[in-house]
Amino acid sequence: MQNWLPDIRNAQGPLYLAISAAIGRDVEERRLNPGDRLPPQRELAEALGVDTGTVTRAYAEARRQGLIDAEGRRGSFVRGKAAFDASSQVPPFDTGMNLPPIPSSSSYAASFANALQAVLEGPAAANRLQYQPAGGAPEDRAAGAQWLAASGMEATEDNVIVTSGAQTALHAVVSSVLAPGDIVCTGPFVYPGWSAICRRHGVAIVPLGADRHGIDPDAFARACETGAVQSTPVRAIYLVPDNDNPTTATLSEERRRRIAEIARRHDVLIIEDDPYSRLGSGEIPSLAALAPERTWHVASLSKLVSPSLRVAYLRAPQLRDALRLATDTYETTIMAPPLNLAVCTQWLNTGKWASLVAEVRDECLARQAIAAGILPHGSYEAAARAITCGLRWSGKGSPPISCGRCGRSASRSCRESSSASTPRPVMRCVSRSAAAPIGNASNGR
Repeated sequence: MQNWLPDIRNAQGPLYLAISAAIGRDVEERRLNPGDRLPPQRELAEALGVDTGTVTRAYAEARRQGLIDAEGRRGSFVRGKAAFDASSQVPPFDTGMNLPPIPSSSSYAASFANALQAVLEGPAAANRLQYQPAGGAPEDRAAGAQWLAASGMEATEDNVIVTSGAQTALHAVVSSVLAPGDIVCTGPFVYPGWSAICRRHGVAIVPLGADRHGIDPDAFARACETGAVQSTPVRAIYLVPDNDNPTTATLSEERRRRIAEIARRHDVLIIEDDPYSRLGSGEIPSLAALAPERTWHVASLSKLVSPSLRVAYLRAPQLRDALRLATDTYETTIMAPPLNLAVCTQWLNTGKWASLVAEVRDECLARQAIAAGILPHGSYEAAARAITCGLRWSGKGSPPISCGRCGRSASRSCRESSSASTPRPVMRCVSRSAAAPIGNASNGR
């Protein structure tokens, strides 16, 4: 039914939702029947007087609801009722987490399918369908170690283990090297997943002074010299050095060197949570490179390409530390998803992983450029290649800025986020589209 035109004259809210709702309504009322072909996106956009991206997102929402199918160059077609009734039972994904953006021309899904097929047809397929060694098979640890070493840190198969995501790795570190009552310094705002782990293990968090550039090394030095709480010595410092969650701050090389030197002088352990640095330039050395003898470095793949991978690498200072961590992770989650891990190892060894990360990096750059065109200058903090933005806000009342396009409060109207899976052209404001908020801290990783 290529001449179909939705009635959205009285629509309220995002136009793409009005269009997708019209598809569902017309299917229900049999104005659209199974097998009907919808108008091409560009033609429908011109007929409605909206941009093509709005129609693109409307069709994507209709596909998510199981109303239509997309068949490449043939176009989009109305599905049979049985098909979309079954599909409608599929739950939506969790938008409360920090998510890497899905590039407009992502090769991830096809690459994953091809790599998985190669794994299952390869000589080690049977082994990949079984329980894996604690901490990961040697070839998987070696691939992760080589990837970590490329950023300048000391990493080998002996001191790197594989975990089912960064949260599992952080649990293992706390369980292995900290004890109830130990003091851990953090920034004044900290990733909620870390604070939850500390509460569970009875570890005390002591916030340090910080500014828009991250933790103040002088504040760290004072805590180490005087005792953080009732003269209790500081046992460790936890930090996200690149694009900190939730502040978006990135520590300079000078601050990292000072923190490493202070930690070394006072025998403080460093827990470096690093999900984002490889989306950046990679020019600033990690804490693991500056203080390898005392740094536990956690590098997740989820924030670089897709949360579906559930693979992270944990680099320990020494072999004995890695063995203990492997035991701890085996007790809690046993292993990382073996097929996902096999795919990641293949990508790391062939160089495909770098190209997938580059796709996400380019998408982040494009979306940050869109944000810069919407939000007033100086009203937010974000690295050029970051997946999130952080609004400057005192915490009282509404954020004191407004959307550069519609003039409404940024807390309500400016919902652009690099973390959203929204097509780039429709990332404007809530009066025209909707996406995940870029505002204050996400509760997720």
